[in-house]
This record gives sequence, structure tokens and C-alpha cells, in this order.
Amino acid sequence: MPTKNQKMVPRKPRTDAQRNRGRILEVAKEAFTRSGANASLDDIAKEAGVGAGTLYRHFPTRDALIEAVYRTEVEKLAAAERKFSDAMPPVEALRAWMLLFVDYIAAKQIIAPALNSLVGGPSKLYEGSRGQIQGAIDSLVKRAIKSHDIRRDLEPFDLLRALIGVSHVASGPDWQQSARRLVDILITGSRPIK
Repeated sequence: MPTKNQKMVPRKPRTDAQRNRGRILEVAKEAFTRSGANASLDDIAKEAGVGAGTLYRHFPTRDALIEAVYRTEVEKLAAAERKFSDAMPPVEALRAWMLLFVDYIAAKQIIAPALNSLVGGPSKLYEGSRGQIQGAIDSLVKRAIKSHDIRRDLEPFDLLRALIGVSHVASGPDWQQSARRLVDILITGSRPIK
């Protein structure tokens, strides 16, 4: 126990605890995709290879698990911006991130009914994610403009708006393929006019 003048430093989670948490989130995303917000938490624990106690230690409520799944997807999207920027030319990084954004939209649509079950709705959760997503697309577009791969007058949010629009007018399960084709159309249309 620390003395009066010492501060408690939170202990870093053990590697196996981090692995369990990640596996639970992975399985939960798939379960919410299949069954919606009412997916069995016991089945999620079993499929993740952990006991129910382990699941509840990480996620004390269903809402906590649903929120964590959503936040994890947003964090993956934000991290991908940095990874793609480090590994690819600017316009290719932008394209790869936009394709990943299509997957994010799909995940968001899949877990939206579950998110809506959260007390007070998902608006605060969405507000926090919007800033991360906006920051990522802004950075990628600025980099592509600087390399002269993209027109200077391009508004980054217009790219997202187009992809989100395709998902909202989706009339069938093939909207993701349509959105993926749209990514290439948007990149081509964003090139500087010669």
C-alpha cells in the first residue's frame, strides 16, 4: 500500500487479460452482427474461450460490451490512418482508408440497433467517434493534396458523405460492393484537372 505521499499507479493489464479482452470484442462484434443486441453473453464468452466471469470482469453490462465493440472499431479506423500514411503513397493511403471506412460503416449499421439500446441512445458515443474519423480523413486528404495527387479544393468530409450516402440508400446486401466501387470513382474524380 502506498504511503501518504505516494500516488497509486494503475497496473498494466496482463498480456493474457488483454488477449482475452480483444477476443471477447472480436466474438461480440460477430455475435451482434448475427443476433443483434440480444446476443447471448454466455455464448459470446464460450465462443471467445473464456468463462462468463472473465467476460463480466471486462464488461460488467451488455451496454458496456456494445459500447466497447463500437469504440474498438473507431480506434481501428483512426489507427489505420497512421499505419497507411507510414506505409503507402498519399493517394493509395487515402484509398485504403476509405475502403476500410466502408467496412466501418457496415459494422456501425450492424451494431446500430444494439447501440440504440444503450440508455440515452448512442449520440454521445457517435460524437466522440466523429472527431477521430474527421481527423483521420483530414490528415489523409491534406497529405494527398500536398503530393499533388488530389485537387486542392477537395473537402475531406465530402468523401465520407458520399460513402455514407451509399450505405443509406442501400436496397440490398450488395451496397458494400457498390461503396467499394465508389471509392475508386471518388479518387479518380478527386484528381487534379490537367
